[in-house]
Amino acid sequence: MPGQVGAISNEREGLLAYLAQMRYVLRLTAHGLTPDQLRATPSASTLSVGGLIKHCASVEEGWITTVLREQQPVDYEAYENNFRLADGETIEDVLAYYERVAARTEKTIADIADLGQDVPIDHSVPWNPKDIDNWSVRWVLLHLIQETARHTGHADIIREGIDGGTAYPIMAAAEDWPDSPWMQKWQPSGDQQV
Repeated sequence: MPGQVGAISNEREGLLAYLAQMRYVLRLTAHGLTPDQLRATPSASTLSVGGLIKHCASVEEGWITTVLREQQPVDYEAYENNFRLADGETIEDVLAYYERVAARTEKTIADIADLGQDVPIDHSVPWNPKDIDNWSVRWVLLHLIQETARHTGHADIIREGIDGGTAYPIMAAAEDWPDSPWMQKWQPSGDQQV
């Protein structure tokens, strides 16, 4: 996937394209990392690259479940656990889960005629406004782009703290772009097993 979203012809296509781009860039933060590095928390927080990818997949799944008006339990322990890879859980497991979530999102949005369709607001959480009762599907997609972009930034910082890798050189390595005078592909350090 290129480093930029391509031309878009309508709002729905644009929203889905930007969400897909953010998912892709987030997944790239894991490129070439070892299982230990995917779990590493090199900043002052407990965030890890693997945990952030898992969290974004879970959040997207939750929002699409809300759009579909399906019941979902509020489980605060599960919410906290979605910020870290469980023992025995691999990045391949998490990326496959994220792919299933993305496919469900794409299908759900394709099946909705009006992006202005109401989506109920969960008033049980403190960050949602109490003075309105509904979001729109459009709002949910914009929120998912915002949420994924925010956590991609976190993952970028964590990744850079782990091995110095940054977004475009990692993308160049993942996609095998030719090296150029202004950008070299990310390469694992000598002590890293890939």
